[in-house]
Amino acid sequence: MASSVNPTVRRRRLGQELRRLRELKGMTAEEVAERLLVSQSKISRLENGRRSISQRDVRDLCGVYEVDDHRIVDSLMQMAKDSRQQGWWHAFGDIPYSVYIGLETDAASLRVYEPQVVPGLLQTRQYAEALIAGALPETGTTDIDKRVSVRLRRQDRIKESDHPLRLWVVIDEAALRRLVGGKNLMREQLEHLVELSQLPHVTVQVLPFEMGAHPGINGQYAILEFPDASDSSVVYIEGVTSDLYLEKANDVQKYSVMYEHLRAQALNVDQTRAFIADIAKDYAR
Repeated sequence: MASSVNPTVRRRRLGQELRRLRELKGMTAEEVAERLLVSQSKISRLENGRRSISQRDVRDLCGVYEVDDHRIVDSLMQMAKDSRQQGWWHAFGDIPYSVYIGLETDAASLRVYEPQVVPGLLQTRQYAEALIAGALPETGTTDIDKRVSVRLRRQDRIKESDHPLRLWVVIDEAALRRLVGGKNLMREQLEHLVELSQLPHVTVQVLPFEMGAHPGINGQYAILEFPDASDSSVVYIEGVTSDLYLEKANDVQKYSVMYEHLRAQALNVDQTRAFIADIAKDYAR
């Protein structure tokens, strides 16, 4: 379940507020960096929430922005303190996509396009193990187990009874045809996918090969939306060595429109279930 104090979201909200104060002061990030004798990149990382921020950083920035209201300063200082707490995922050690996990943990809805594999929130343990072992051949058993445990823990978001994550996924047919871990494993994974697709807050659509070229041809992405109106939506694009987070309204809008085209071109919910069930039967032969 989402933590009452999510450090990733706290950093993000704090960064947005610091950016607002800077802009009210009419200063550029470069001017602030010069005043504090730090790099401009540090100011940018603090404002986009990708870097942990200390109470000292907040104090120094409030001084530059001439924030006189002690209540505002105290509130920002508390947010900085909260942002340095650890989320549930930190118990698993160093997770390369921990920023994304923090956002996903607090999200109200998630739209995913996945061209290659079954999305992580819908994977079985066996599929996740085989997939991670194949994708990271030099990774040891202990690290694979850790990654699988994190993936399964993330799935609690769609199992919550009160406020489950609203999940919408569009999956390319290639993800269903790609033989991960053997035929029996794939059959079980696809049957699991059909089962989860019947949850009221989970929608699954398949984009069949026959649709040809489509707006998602360039690859996987996810759009996260949050319950707090002050938290802007985020487009997440996973990379090999680094991930990309897009938060500008124009970027989010473009990806959202692209997702609507994908949904329109994909099979509807009932057609999708029948399509997946047929492929599962093929694996049973």
